[in-house]
This record gives sequence, structure tokens and C-alpha cells, in this order.
Amino acid sequence: IATPDEIYFVSKLPKTRSGKIMRRILKAVANGATIGDLTTLEDEASVDEIVRAYQDLKKAEEEAK
Repeated sequence: IATPDEIYFVSKLPKTRSGKIMRRILKAVANGATIGDLTTLEDEASVDEIVRAYQDLKKAEEEAK
């Protein structure tokens, strides 16, 4: 069974205009990869929020060491 190491809570997930969650964006943020094409994205603010939450968590982890 696959289990996540960390869970981040955000107000919205990146979705296409048809309502599908864009999992590749979540994966790219977690892997530090280029996010890529966002033309089908419904709300770009969701990506900004996810990136900010991930960076804040990583910063907190570094400060705790």
C-alpha cells in the first residue's frame, strides 16, 4: 500500500476547466520539476498556493534540523 510521507492542506487543487485534478502539477511541485503547460488550468492561483505551502514546509523542516 502506498502512503504519503507528508500531507499539505490547501484551499483548492489545480483543476482543468472540465474539473479534473491535474496530478502532474502536484508531482512536479513535489519533485522540484518544471510545472509545464498551464493553458487548461482553471485557476492559476491554486498552483501558487501549492508551491508556497510546499516551500513553507520545506523551510520549516530545514529550520528544525
